[in-house]
Amino acid sequence: MDRNKIKPQTFLSRVPLFNTLQEEELDRIALGCTELRVERGDLIFQRGDPCSGFHVVLYGRVKLAFHSAHGAEKVIELIGPGHSFGEALMFMNSPYIVTAQATEDSLLLHVAKPAIYREIENAPAFACKMLAGLSQRMHSLMSDLESYALRSGTERVAAFLLKQPAQEAAGEVSLTLPVSKAVLASRLSLTPEHFSRIMAELSARQLIAFKGRRVAILDQAALRLCAG
Repeated sequence: MDRNKIKPQTFLSRVPLFNTLQEEELDRIALGCTELRVERGDLIFQRGDPCSGFHVVLYGRVKLAFHSAHGAEKVIELIGPGHSFGEALMFMNSPYIVTAQATEDSLLLHVAKPAIYREIENAPAFACKMLAGLSQRMHSLMSDLESYALRSGTERVAAFLLKQPAQEAAGEVSLTLPVSKAVLASRLSLTPEHFSRIMAELSARQLIAFKGRRVAILDQAALRLCAG
């Protein structure tokens, strides 16, 4: 992908939400798109800001989080390339209830609400895809709630590692954690110390080996057992 010049229609056509739209429909939505380039650590919006549309990640990664008055952070979601966030609040005409921050240099598209409303009026199938996307997000959040309530920290970490994109070379399966360990711990509702202990325990049992954000899975079968 040319990171210096992005044609919104080209990218939108690859996103599941938009991939069934015709060229002229993509052209109309593109008129409501604005590029947003952010650097690692930049805030995209904060809780209480008005919501005038939603965002799609072209490259990079964004975390959605709650913050307490004392500065504590709870990461709700990590949004990667090809995924979107903010649709539900756009339809509710409500301000943002979380803060969005880039965890790495990122390029986003902001899709303005009027462009989406026009396509919903013109294409019922597009409205159904929007509903399906929101339903999938709700299902994912409910699965997270079940995991936090019913699964141990070790089960959560093992399940997360097994879900990550991995590469296999010379008989070794390895992956790179998408964010820092502190952010990942918050995403899994663990303290950083607890997360580090779990990783050390999995390493001591020779299920994984890790250095920094690089993780090698040494025994997939045993790790699946740990994941419950």
